[in-house]
Amino acid sequence: MDISLFINHLTQYHGENTFNPWTDHDDKYEIEKGPAIRRANLKDYLTLRLGHARILLIAEACGYQGGHFSGIAMTCERMLLDYHPAVTSAMVFGHKGNRTSRKDSPLLKPIQQQKGFNEPTDSVVWKACLEAGLSPNDFLLWNIFPFHPHKKGNLLTNRTPTDDELATGLACTRELLSLTGPLPIFAIGKKSENTLTEAGFAVKGLRHPANGGANIFRAQLKEGLL
Repeated sequence: MDISLFINHLTQYHGENTFNPWTDHDDKYEIEKGPAIRRANLKDYLTLRLGHARILLIAEACGYQGGHFSGIAMTCERMLLDYHPAVTSAMVFGHKGNRTSRKDSPLLKPIQQQKGFNEPTDSVVWKACLEAGLSPNDFLLWNIFPFHPHKKGNLLTNRTPTDDELATGLACTRELLSLTGPLPIFAIGKKSENTLTEAGFAVKGLRHPANGGANIFRAQLKEGLL
């Protein structure tokens, strides 16, 4: 399997109350070419890391402020647009990125209209990896459920993936690992850790950065890299 085939497999998923960043589109929030841009983003992101990444970090699911609009796990639009204070588009995939959220959408906050979406957890993860001495291409970010699960009727929300969705995501993760080859896996949060462990993977569990867990996450990551 190559990167293009992997992304093509991702585009085929459709689930209830789930947004597929690489296929789905909602013109209330995003531009018409959004899915195509996100497919290109993921392809460029993976191309830089396959054969170079030293570790794989896997969180729970794509969020509406992050991968929903960027197409890249734990990576938000402001990183791609060079509005982020610590992460640049060059770090993500080597060139200036394009936004997929609509600047003129009345449903977005003014700062989101101006600079795109920002996800606090994405910032913590990227900064922790860089502060731990990893280069941008040393770590590969993913979600055990790579799509965006949202509450019924509201795309700009997040919900916990179901067991069936986690099983679907696990199959996608296996496909990703067929591309990367064996890598040390760091599971971010219990959903990711338990799903991977029950499937027979050896993982290092990390506290999720949300809800006051950022400092513990940073310390566990540094310890795990020793």
